[in-house]
Amino acid sequence: MVKITHCIFDMDGLLLDTERIYSEVTSEILGRYGKTYTWELRALQLGLRQYDSADLLIKKTGIPMTVDELMKERNEKNVERFPTTRPMPGVMRLVKHLKAHNIPIAVATSSSRDNFAVKSLNNQELFSMFDSITCGDDPDVKNGKPAPDLFLASWKSMGNPPLDQCLVFEDAINGIQAAKNAGMHVVWVPDPNIAVLYPGNNGTNEVISSLEDFDPAKYELPPFL
Repeated sequence: MVKITHCIFDMDGLLLDTERIYSEVTSEILGRYGKTYTWELRALQLGLRQYDSADLLIKKTGIPMTVDELMKERNEKNVERFPTTRPMPGVMRLVKHLKAHNIPIAVATSSSRDNFAVKSLNNQELFSMFDSITCGDDPDVKNGKPAPDLFLASWKSMGNPPLDQCLVFEDAINGIQAAKNAGMHVVWVPDPNIAVLYPGNNGTNEVISSLEDFDPAKYELPPFL
């Protein structure tokens, strides 16, 4: 059995239902040029920082936009809708449980600090429980996922606990690779459409369909009563 003492959570699509907004906005932009935002393309973008995501989208679809133009339009439309985001199923129960038992918990998101502020604005009950928040544009995050920088910066913010006692919760393949590159354990909570594209556990400790299905006792964390 793996003994876990610290937990790190991705945000988009894992803590908050922001991926539906990203998908809606990106589909609208691509649709203008007769392109479709497929699940294959979406899977490649999950977990990337804004610039890398926009660059990949342009290269894969050939839309006549610069990275800066795409980032600007997409960000403006996203920000308009971010305040509507809500926690994903099982999030509040698990985070409250870990907090109540004094398990150190952190957020590590590829989102910029400004975007995090907008997304978290109407979710203060959730984010106030975390011990630290690390964002993709923080100084220690030199490289985006699948590089380990984001999770190592989060680990540093938690006081450098043993890496093999840290458990990351992720929904993206890029995020899984980043966590493993950091030497941490990973629980994968993929969208069903992403799971079909990447069958198996992809090197993670386990795959669950929702945080509602997570069993803390498997990792020697305090069990749900």
